[in-house]
Amino acid sequence: MKVGLFFGSFNPIHIGHMIIAQTMLDCGRIDELWFVVSPQNPFKKNNNLLHEFDRLDMVEAAIASQPKFRTCDIEFHLPRPSYTAHTLAVLSEKFPEKEFSLIIGGDNLASFHKWKNYQTILEHHDLLVYPRPNGEAPKIKSSNRIHFVEAPLLDISATFIRDKIKKGHSIKYLVPNEVENFIDGKKFYQ
Repeated sequence: MKVGLFFGSFNPIHIGHMIIAQTMLDCGRIDELWFVVSPQNPFKKNNNLLHEFDRLDMVEAAIASQPKFRTCDIEFHLPRPSYTAHTLAVLSEKFPEKEFSLIIGGDNLASFHKWKNYQTILEHHDLLVYPRPNGEAPKIKSSNRIHFVEAPLLDISATFIRDKIKKGHSIKYLVPNEVENFIDGKKFYQ
């Protein structure tokens, strides 16, 4: 089974994430998509970052109706900071029957050559790349492991959503209804 891994803080998960995820699933290169929720980096102070379990719960609420989407908390149990290459190695060892691909935006591809052990990632895993507004050209050589997936250019950010909440504005249509209800119920980001 081919699994696409979509890493992020998802603080909060929003419709941009959901549209990219569904587009990746529809491209035919993966059978399932796992949202890998990244924990708080102990070296970075971010007062706006909700606790990792709250963000995991929001993702679970958002994807509940899509049976080919799953959440993954693997990085909660790994040494921090967690590196993608290490996470991929642990997942591959834990699930040897699965073939993992990494889903990244074009902006991440432009700096992919700076990632720890990026060559090892490319040796063992496909990259499914979606376009990002104002994306730069990648600085790594072309590879048969890199696949560009046509997807809508979405410029929705979690920062924008958190700012709207702080100002008391509606976030309807920016996040799934379940996430809006979750945020309202817990009074997050106010």
